[in-house]
Amino acid sequence: MIEVILAIVGPTGVGKTKLSVELAKKLNAIIINNDAMQVYKDMNIGTAKPTMEEKENIIHYLLDFVDVDNNYTVFDYQKDARKIIDDNKDKNIIFVGGTGLYLKAALFDYRFEEEDEVNDYDDYTNEKLYDLVLKKDPSSNIHKNNRQRLIRFLNKKNTDVVEAKELYDVIFIGLTTDRENLYKRIDDRVDEMIKDGLIDEVKSLYHHKNNSKALNTAIGYKELFKYLDGEITLEEAIDLIKKNSRHYAKRQYTWFNNQMDIKWFNTNYDDFNKTINEVEEYIKTQTK
Repeated sequence: MIEVILAIVGPTGVGKTKLSVELAKKLNAIIINNDAMQVYKDMNIGTAKPTMEEKENIIHYLLDFVDVDNNYTVFDYQKDARKIIDDNKDKNIIFVGGTGLYLKAALFDYRFEEEDEVNDYDDYTNEKLYDLVLKKDPSSNIHKNNRQRLIRFLNKKNTDVVEAKELYDVIFIGLTTDRENLYKRIDDRVDEMIKDGLIDEVKSLYHHKNNSKALNTAIGYKELFKYLDGEITLEEAIDLIKKNSRHYAKRQYTWFNNQMDIKWFNTNYDDFNKTINEVEEYIKTQTK
């Protein structure tokens, strides 16, 4: 019988990692990473992956274990996360991260149909492919002349979400701060990443650029690739990282507020222990 499963969510820079570690120490819990980019090896600075020092000897699962050339999907995450839950039924478990879809796939009745053998559809016209796409998803906006996207969509796993059905008893905790402070912290964090060597990290991964979906979608990496390719200046790349990070944080809030019943706490940056104590007291009220 699992004593408690916590899910700590929120945008970048609000203190999720620190809160998760402090609560793990108090609850003797394991931590499961819930950041889609932190699963990848060598993407450390740009993903704000917790360091050995920050982890404080707490066991972290689904962190830093996938080669950047591999595509680790939400389906993979669902299987791996649920296996960890099943293997640790005698422990408290803390999910931490900002990738809402991964969290929902792991903890809710989020179903996947196994992908059929990939079909190249060589004998199909674009019009026929387009008709098949519309049968699968009438709202699809893929252009009928975009043959590659049509085929990729037809080969993609189908998903079906059964709304509001949690598979586990979970306490959802959100950390937040006012928008002005959040945006300043995001900007400062990007500057700190650059200072800590993000450009060198991206350069070291450049030879994976053509094969890695993760590197081409991760904020902090895709923008610096444009700089390294001479498309934009370094200053423009840094500004773009900040802009994209702010937009992503806004989307995270919208997603979590629409998808999950979350208790939000304002992070006290002057005295983080107060935030820890507030969250701890709330957890006690939910586990009596």
